[in-house]
Amino acid sequence: MKYQPVIGLEIHAELKTKTKMFCDSLNDPDEKHPNINVCPICMGHPGTLPVINREAVRKVILAGLAMDCSIAHDTFFERKNYFYPDLPKGYQISQYEKPLGYKGELALKNGKKIQITRIHLEEDAGKLLHDQGEDFSVVDFNRAGVPLMELVTEPDFESGEQVREFAQELQLILRYLGVSDADMEKGLMRVEVNISLMNADGSYGTKAEIKNLNSISAAAASVDYEIKRQQEVLEGGGKIAQETRGWDDIKKATFSQRSKEEAHDYRYFPEPDLPPLHFEDADIEAIRTTLPELPSQRRIRFKNYGLTGNQIEIFTIARHLGNYYEHVASELDEAAKDFHKKKELKGEFPSEQHLAERLHELSANYIITEFPPLMNAKGSELDELEGFKISPEAFAELMVLIFHKELSSTGAKAVLKEMAETGLHPEAIMKEKNLGQVSDTGALDSVVDSVIAKNTKAVEDYKAGKEASLKFLIGMVMRESQGRANPQMVEEMVKLKLK
Repeated sequence: MKYQPVIGLEIHAELKTKTKMFCDSLNDPDEKHPNINVCPICMGHPGTLPVINREAVRKVILAGLAMDCSIAHDTFFERKNYFYPDLPKGYQISQYEKPLGYKGELALKNGKKIQITRIHLEEDAGKLLHDQGEDFSVVDFNRAGVPLMELVTEPDFESGEQVREFAQELQLILRYLGVSDADMEKGLMRVEVNISLMNADGSYGTKAEIKNLNSISAAAASVDYEIKRQQEVLEGGGKIAQETRGWDDIKKATFSQRSKEEAHDYRYFPEPDLPPLHFEDADIEAIRTTLPELPSQRRIRFKNYGLTGNQIEIFTIARHLGNYYEHVASELDEAAKDFHKKKELKGEFPSEQHLAERLHELSANYIITEFPPLMNAKGSELDELEGFKISPEAFAELMVLIFHKELSSTGAKAVLKEMAETGLHPEAIMKEKNLGQVSDTGALDSVVDSVIAKNTKAVEDYKAGKEASLKFLIGMVMRESQGRANPQMVEEMVKLKLK
């Protein structure tokens, strides 16, 4: 490529705290009524004094530690001065000179490390609402003063796909830490892209900033579009304007919003109403001890179960499913041990581990494909299945029944549905509803004979070399047996009789 993309990100995430950054007004992103969660402090009334939210500071340090940032032992808040209708004070309390975290990194799946320049803490602005059908806009101050983490990367990205992967991983880390729900649809996480094209001689091109991106996919698509747009402009002999651009999700294109000829002079100075912050090594280490298992660590650990990469990724993102799976896997390890002790399956599975991996794979497939419609969970980031009636022990029993071919896949789905509704164990449901798989050749013999007699055309087609006719006949036997017949046994019996 003639021009090398130079791409950096600025990402804001609203923190998950009970109250706002400098007052005790509620931090509630789900509040639908405007200007409810406000008070004289977050509205910037004269004579009011801010007080630092300790939990917000702790959470930003925790996020910094999760991304290998150095943590400042001494820092302070500053006033960032600018005027906008949704900024009630006329300034924003932020950090500039000494951010809480600096010089971190986050690795992509290919091993490329994205350098994190800084992570700092500030307060959010309110929200302007346009398009009211009138010639004015309205402002909601519920969000004003909410604790906001800002993360700035080095310009290490080369493509929209790398931007997508980084933003998704950051979102996942923030959720694992409990730092932020990071829901972009609610504005709890916002991504801004800075992009330019480096010339062949190594000189930097003119930077464009893309704002108001409402999803990770939009951020990735805007990068790929902007690389192409800037390249076409330069190759056509034009110049890139220094400007802020938006993203049109319908046209899948960026568009010019306003020119940005020079940087704003925010006139930063130390916030006179807040004391400086000092952290001892022991303070930082105490926060480090609360770090949970991170997504990258979980992926490595889940490889031990012999799962596919796709299964591991699902159980990493949908953490409640992964936690449930681990309980099931523990039960199945015990079952595999028992089978092997009794030498029941030694011929087919030479090692206990081999047998356990087969059971793990079977249970993972069922959890991923069958659980989502059955669950009473509110979202994939939850750690618990609220009100879910299938215990891991009962589900492991179901997997053993399927593995031993005592239940067909059709019967298993019916049993699973009943388990989710009643909480009963699978064997009791199987017996009560007569769903056990039929593997008795005597019981199936008459059904197979009947199907062959009724479908002479399919029999002739099979004998003429049409393999699809065999599947048809097997399907008819399965239908006649109401899905209870052992399909492998049915196939062998049909083949034998057709000879």
